[in-house]
This record gives sequence, C-alpha cells and structure tokens, in this order.
Amino acid sequence: MQARVTLREALEAAKRVGVCAQALTEISRMADWDEFSRHRNAPYWAYWYACNVAQGQVRDMEPIIARDPEFAYRYARHVVLGRWPQGEPAIAQDPEWAWRYAKHVISGRWPLGEPTIAQDPEWAWRYASDVIRGRWPEAESVIAADTYCAYCYAYLVLHRRWPEAEPVIARDPAWAYRYARHVIGGRWPEAEPTIAHNPKWACRYAIDVLRGPWPEAEVA
Repeated sequence: MQARVTLREALEAAKRVGVCAQALTEISRMADWDEFSRHRNAPYWAYWYACNVAQGQVRDMEPIIARDPEFAYRYARHVVLGRWPQGEPAIAQDPEWAWRYAKHVISGRWPLGEPTIAQDPEWAWRYASDVIRGRWPEAESVIAADTYCAYCYAYLVLHRRWPEAEPVIARDPAWAYRYARHVIGGRWPEAEPTIAHNPKWACRYAIDVLRGPWPEAEVA
C-alpha cells in the first residue's frame, strides 16, 4: 500500500474482500492512520490487509505489524516469505513465536531468540528437538524442572536416561511410567513408590514394564 492511500480508501478496499463486521464497525469510527495504529487489534488488522487486500507487503503498515510477536512472525512467513529483520526484535521476546520463526522461517538456530526460548521449558525442548536437533545445555536446567518437558527431552532429544531430571519425573506416576517404559526400557525402582499408588499407572507398569504381577501395587 502506498503512503497516499487514506484510511477510508483502505477500508473500502477491505470491504470489497469481506472484512469482518466487527472490525469494520471499529475501524470506521477512526479518524486516521494514527488512531488506527494505537488500537490493540491493529497488528492483526494490518496483517489481514496484507494477506487479503494487498496480497503482498504493505510498507506503511509494517511498523504496526512489527510490534506484535505473533503477527510479525505470520507476516514474515506468509507475506515476506523469509526473514523480516524489522519484526525480529518483537518475535524474539516471545518463546513460542521465536521457536516458530527459527523453525519455519530461518530453518535453523536463531541466537537472538534463544535467551527467551531457553526460559520456557516446553519451547526449549521443542527448539532442541526441531531446530538444534540435539542437546541444548544452556536450557537444560529449565527443561529439567518440568516433568512433561523433561521426559520429552530425554526421550526425543537425548534418546537416553537423563539423571539430572529423574527426581522431577519420578514424582509424576504417568510420566514416570513412560520414562521407565520408553527411556529406561525396564524397571525404575526410584519411581516405583509413586507409580504404585496410582491404580491406572501401576497396572500399566505391571503389564508393560514388569510384564507380570506387582504385589506392592495390588492394594492400589
């Protein structure tokens, strides 16, 4: 979109391709681009306009899109079709969208986003699995503190036991069972007291891991 296009003209163009009624009502009350840019939904509206009206980059709206991690990522992937430096500072502040940007846009490691990703256990293990495709020591202390993420990291990234995370995993009967079955491939005595108190997971542990009776869990 060129700078000479007014908000009214852009709104008329959006009407022709079916802008939603609620957005149409809200935007029609606005006086100019400055008021539009201050609205909380402006990044989404600007991204929608690029995709559905301009069907390409809209330079005048890019500062609006660039301030929102989600729509900066979507704009890079679906409109720019590649890296978009203007949006990277915002994307790098959100672990999910930073992971998606590294995986789907860069297709490799993204140092700018790694400090943020490394502080979120789910996106950190996914980053190790999908982007690094191996260990990520800088994030392991965060991943190890979350039962589900610790299990996934051991099973899908390390492909072996992960002693540093075992005390956390051993506290949850479901993930302890899975860890014994899929990671250890056999009995896990340290976790058995936890598993034995849960009827569902004790039964599955007896069937899939012990492959026989488990007297200690039969009361449960």
